[in-house]
Amino acid sequence: MEAALLSGFIKTILPKLFSLVQEKYKLHKVLKGDIKFLEKELRMIAVTIDDQILLGREDHGALLSLSMEELRELAHQIEDCIDRFLYHVTREQQASLFRRTITSPKTLRSRQRLAAEVQLLRKIPEEAHQREKRYRVFAGLSSSRQAESSYCSSGSDPHTPKADLVGIDGPRDELVQQLTEEPEDLAKQLKVISIVGIHGSGKTVLAREVYESDVGRQFSLRAWISATGRGPREVLMEILRKFGRPVVDNSSVDQLTVDVREHLDKKRYFIVIDDMQTDQWSSIEAAFPEDNVVSSRVMVTTTIQSVANACSSSNGYVHRTKRLGDKDSEQLFVRKACPKKYLGYMQPESKEVLKKCDGQPLALVSMGQFLRKKGWPTGPNCEDVCRNLSHHLEQDETLERMRRVLLHSFSSLPGHGPKACLLYFGMFPCDHPIRRKRLMRRWLAEGFVETQPSSTENFNTLIDRNIIEPIGMCNNDQVKTCKTYGMMREFILLMSTSQDFITLFAGNKVEHKYVRRLSLHHNIATSGSCSSLDINLSLVRSLIVFGEAGKAILSFQKYQLLRVLDLEQCTDLEDEHLKDICNLLLLKYLSFGETVASIPKDIEKLKLLETLDLRRTKSSLETLAGFVTDGCQGFPKIISHMKNLRKLKIWIERSEKNTNFTDLVNAIQKFIHDDKEESNDPRSLSLHFDACTENILSSLKAPSYLRSLKLKGKLLELPQFVISMRGLRELCLSSTKLTAGLLAALSVLKDLQHLKLIADELEDFIIEDKAFPGLLHLCFVLEGATLPTIEEGALPYLISLKLICKDLDGLAGMKINHLKCLKEVILDHRVTSETRETWEKAAKEHPNRPKLLLFNPVDESESVPGDSSLASTTAEREAMETFPTPDGALQEDNIQILVKQISSAAPEKLNNSEPISKDELNSSFNNMGFSEGKLGLTELSIVQNGKVSSYTH
Repeated sequence: MEAALLSGFIKTILPKLFSLVQEKYKLHKVLKGDIKFLEKELRMIAVTIDDQILLGREDHGALLSLSMEELRELAHQIEDCIDRFLYHVTREQQASLFRRTITSPKTLRSRQRLAAEVQLLRKIPEEAHQREKRYRVFAGLSSSRQAESSYCSSGSDPHTPKADLVGIDGPRDELVQQLTEEPEDLAKQLKVISIVGIHGSGKTVLAREVYESDVGRQFSLRAWISATGRGPREVLMEILRKFGRPVVDNSSVDQLTVDVREHLDKKRYFIVIDDMQTDQWSSIEAAFPEDNVVSSRVMVTTTIQSVANACSSSNGYVHRTKRLGDKDSEQLFVRKACPKKYLGYMQPESKEVLKKCDGQPLALVSMGQFLRKKGWPTGPNCEDVCRNLSHHLEQDETLERMRRVLLHSFSSLPGHGPKACLLYFGMFPCDHPIRRKRLMRRWLAEGFVETQPSSTENFNTLIDRNIIEPIGMCNNDQVKTCKTYGMMREFILLMSTSQDFITLFAGNKVEHKYVRRLSLHHNIATSGSCSSLDINLSLVRSLIVFGEAGKAILSFQKYQLLRVLDLEQCTDLEDEHLKDICNLLLLKYLSFGETVASIPKDIEKLKLLETLDLRRTKSSLETLAGFVTDGCQGFPKIISHMKNLRKLKIWIERSEKNTNFTDLVNAIQKFIHDDKEESNDPRSLSLHFDACTENILSSLKAPSYLRSLKLKGKLLELPQFVISMRGLRELCLSSTKLTAGLLAALSVLKDLQHLKLIADELEDFIIEDKAFPGLLHLCFVLEGATLPTIEEGALPYLISLKLICKDLDGLAGMKINHLKCLKEVILDHRVTSETRETWEKAAKEHPNRPKLLLFNPVDESESVPGDSSLASTTAEREAMETFPTPDGALQEDNIQILVKQISSAAPEKLNNSEPISKDELNSSFNNMGFSEGKLGLTELSIVQNGKVSSYTH
């Protein structure tokens, strides 16, 4: 794993190294030659490492003459050299012509310094090669090779003692039922049952219990196949061997598929394929006849959600493993930790261990065995063990299987990007909910990914493989916040710190002098303890603070190469620190917290900045107050500046004096206009209006296009522009009452996939045959317990039904058997136990046996806190998420404006309702530190009196 991380890191710095030979840097010919030598050397090293990894070898030293530690140090020194040069070049470019003329000797010295450093770096691989030739001593990784070879499997052990089977009865009975149950229209067909969950969650044990059950033994043909490390061809060959059929070694997948199919034809079989790690199903599916008249079963276990979905897409069933509850977790842990002779003795204080194990059976068994080995009750207590868990996980043989499972999860990630993105989770405290967009912006700034789509892809990979878990969800089922689970977090800390990937200040000491990514957690970095830190802060690339940082850490004149500076939750940051931050010229990500009251104009010096997050600050930009009322043209002018605007949120309140919304309507109309090119960009609009401004909706006309629309206010009917809108996939309506006419108009929207309806009262309504032809997710948030009637043929593709109503009484007349594609039903967690049981019964009687889940809003620690004025309003709480934009002029993707019609708080010009000129508009932005044509805002939230919630550059 060390080799894979290093190879990936080398590949990220190669483009930066190559960029130095461009003409704009005006380097000497000899220096360019040295840089090209290093580039070729690093490229060869990366290729060699990759080749050896593919061959399953780790003796890279035999070819490279350098240890992994030496190679990593070389790569870091090269990156430091490049970044220092870019920092000085950027300073030179920002200096005035006079200053550049006066300081030209410094410019020369920066290139001379680069030349000297490159010469020294070039000598490192040359000297290593000569040393290897002289002594033939390979600085290889034989011990690492031996260790990593033992990690190649996932550590599955289906032969778990019966004593360790805790909390398995319910899931086992559910799956045994799947061996026999099937709808009448699918009778006698093959069913594929998938069990999906993280490594160590008991998937294999559960499958073995079902396989060995009385029902499982009734099949005439049975086989247990391990897919670990096997491709489709090897899996098919193993199936034939288990059935005693001859196998020709050079048989192709196609031929093996035919052989298996012929053998299984018209036979009733039960085959378990354990630990499928890639989408092999598409290659082997044809080997299992779908309509074999005898109700055969295939069961697959996997850690990858997409693999489970693919296997069970047709007449299948997906079971997601759940954590053990607190009672079962404690029972399993104590059973393994305490010898029988101490059964009458007091049990160990297991709270900390249970938190680390997070309900995962393998973790509980491993930790119990470890505590018993240490001599409980006379050995170390649970708190002591948990305090040094990363060390034990690395060194102790008792935790070998746990270590092997975690490393397998990590090593199976495709490429360097997902691995680096996963290790970055170590920057955040334990159990800290992390905003998805915040995380992805930082990955971009760090250089782990190059584009926003790549960042999204890596995040989805970690979710899909169950390595990180979602906490909060958006209306369209996208993950809003996430975290790592207990043992995986310990593994991440172990890997990231041992590889010098991150450094934690978590014990009033830092182990490394040369730190690249520094994270300070929760008030442990006081000014006294930090004043004597032996850290070279000039090399730090990423800094995040939770709690108090201290004077030494906040002395930003010591930093040079920072790319990510996250002070959103730093409690002792003051405005006086911001001046030095404006000299961090390589900064790409910057966030401040609630202790910041003003932003200096010098922030315009940060030309590389991609994200400026001020959502928690108390910044006041009074020059923008002219954009928060009608009667002026400020708002439409902002829209005209933002050619790539993708997300717009507006809150409208009418004052007694101002009733003219013409400019506002024109601006919205321009945003939703559907041009002739029929673009499919992810454009979204959110409108919050009061009872006196609903005529704004009737003023909007076709042709219009949006991907997502939210309307909140008094809605008596569906606006015409919505009915005729092209491409609308997501719609959220919030009103005190939703009428039957409005609901009927919704039912014909053919592109609609996600619908959320929020109301105090819902009129009686029948969802008729063929209504909502494309809807996948339907959510009701209701005060009254009235639900629509669903006719057969309606909602033909609905997957998820969410009913958030605490007073829901039973099924409330709703029949779900007609919903052929239904996979989940989500109820308010406050419903009565009788209602819950009624829905459980209905779910079991449904052909798909959809999951029944309870919805309980999570109090997320990363939500934006309120301030003393308006920060607690719904508008500001919702004006949150943005994503970064590429370098260039006017690349705004997201602007969120609160329109308040309150003239008494506005400047003099607003009182007179005078229009704002283009020059005045540009002047406003210039006063913020952004010049015309180079506005880099991606989020802007404005409230009364010009108070700004956040903007992103």
